[in-house]
Amino acid sequence: MTTNQGNQPRGVAVLRNPWLNRGSVFTEEERDRLGLRGLLPPRVSTFADQVSRLKEVIDSEAAPINKYLTLESVHASDEALYFQLVMENVEEYMPLIYTPTVGEACQKFSHIFRYARGLYISSEDRGRVRELVANVPNHDVDIIVVTDGQRILGLGDLGVNGMGIPVGKLALYTACAGVNPQRALPVTLDVGTNNEEFLKDPLYMGLRQHRVTGPEYMALVEEFITAVRERWPNVIIPFEDFQNTNAFALLDAWRDRVTCFNDDIQGTAAVVVTGLYTAVRALKQKLSDQRILFLGAGAAATGIAHLIADAMAEDGIDRNEALKRIALFDSKGLVSSTRGDKLAPNKVPFAQAYENTTDFAQAIRQLKPTCIIGVSAQGGAFTEDVVKAMCEVNARPMIFALSLREASAQELELTALVSAQNPSCNPQLLVNAIEAYLPECKPDFARIRRLGNKTFVPRQGNNSYVFPGIGFGCIFVRAKTIPNQIFLTAAKTLANLVSESDLANGSLYPPLSQVRELSAHIAVAVADYCFKNGLAQVERPADLDKAVREAMWQPTDPKFVFE
Repeated sequence: MTTNQGNQPRGVAVLRNPWLNRGSVFTEEERDRLGLRGLLPPRVSTFADQVSRLKEVIDSEAAPINKYLTLESVHASDEALYFQLVMENVEEYMPLIYTPTVGEACQKFSHIFRYARGLYISSEDRGRVRELVANVPNHDVDIIVVTDGQRILGLGDLGVNGMGIPVGKLALYTACAGVNPQRALPVTLDVGTNNEEFLKDPLYMGLRQHRVTGPEYMALVEEFITAVRERWPNVIIPFEDFQNTNAFALLDAWRDRVTCFNDDIQGTAAVVVTGLYTAVRALKQKLSDQRILFLGAGAAATGIAHLIADAMAEDGIDRNEALKRIALFDSKGLVSSTRGDKLAPNKVPFAQAYENTTDFAQAIRQLKPTCIIGVSAQGGAFTEDVVKAMCEVNARPMIFALSLREASAQELELTALVSAQNPSCNPQLLVNAIEAYLPECKPDFARIRRLGNKTFVPRQGNNSYVFPGIGFGCIFVRAKTIPNQIFLTAAKTLANLVSESDLANGSLYPPLSQVRELSAHIAVAVADYCFKNGLAQVERPADLDKAVREAMWQPTDPKFVFE
């Protein structure tokens, strides 16, 4: 019961294919033509009926991880339905399909595994990666999100359990920007894990060995990139949740050779620079006049710092001067040229002859930054003393609290609940506030948001604002490479979409509920940049905006069923 003329799947083969299945939405004519008569309940449902039915099921689950599992079961059986639900409720469900709930899902991956999705390449597959890539059923692939599972969110080394990250990330590329899910592939490189708990877990599904490193590791990555580029020459490869050293090494090795980027480094940078653009706009100041101090000096910190330097240079000052306006504070204290230790290469451009200190608040009083950005593994580091120090040197300081730390399953669950109920707020800040000030209460978010007689609307600096649009724009033009300027283009585009009413309400970002429209604007801007700078491999359409929007995949597109 598989094929007829034109090799069209029929019967059960249609219902068991998530790319083709539409469940009870199949029309009477389709049921006859595809051999589905009798295989479905007799009443034909509308797509809206199906979405409502699924939402009712999801909402009936109490625990976020159970909501996640239900969503993933639909993801594995009916992608059109899954994405329609997510698109209609993007703020509510984004914390479920990605952070923070995906963190708990990754921790439990080997215990909750139900459906095989994506491609797993292990270090034992050296020499035959091309064969594994050939097993992928997707005829065309536009984008591959790949991880090695070594630095999953703030949770550390999760090994093969990290597959939840590329799966969730690609779901957002589709829901937020219209990347065709049939042309998206999640990949995990399993080179082992140094997580002893997993190595002792009898249900752990990855290699039971400590991580492969050095030349053997890099050789596997090269074999993987070579194989996927041979089969899909225009594929875009975002690296996701690699440990800092490997993240920089891979980006440096491949960014000028293939169409790749690292969202942890570059996407995070774009969304933070967006916030800086809108913050200085609210303050009626220039970006180039700011002084920035980072808590953290890893991939995210230095990625953001370099993009800020690019933005400052574009604002009118020499880039070397811009670098002097940016300082880092790591686990050993203020990063300075006189500290006496050997600095990692990514820290060197920001090291000056500062007075050494291991006290972050003291570093603030010494450097007098206008903005502090937390991107470390140390949550809760922006203490009362830190905030007071910023207020001592600024009338209206800019504070970006982005740091992550390893969280318990219980903390992740609470964060997910808060985020799902109040998607426009930074969930962790709300959790912290509740624990500190309202431990006896159910969350009263209106009280938390009010200051005097005014209610503010804080919004999270989420990478989801930028990476989907960047990815889709690059797919649309078949970009040759993805230079850093593209991330600055995305940041400027997003900042320009922040309204004056958003700023008046205390928001540095537009509503995330508009992410599909925001992504379209970013994709158009990215495509325009590629056309103007010789990075596009297709002819520019007469109406770029229209062409980009028409290319964005929709779950209701009838071509989805019969392609």
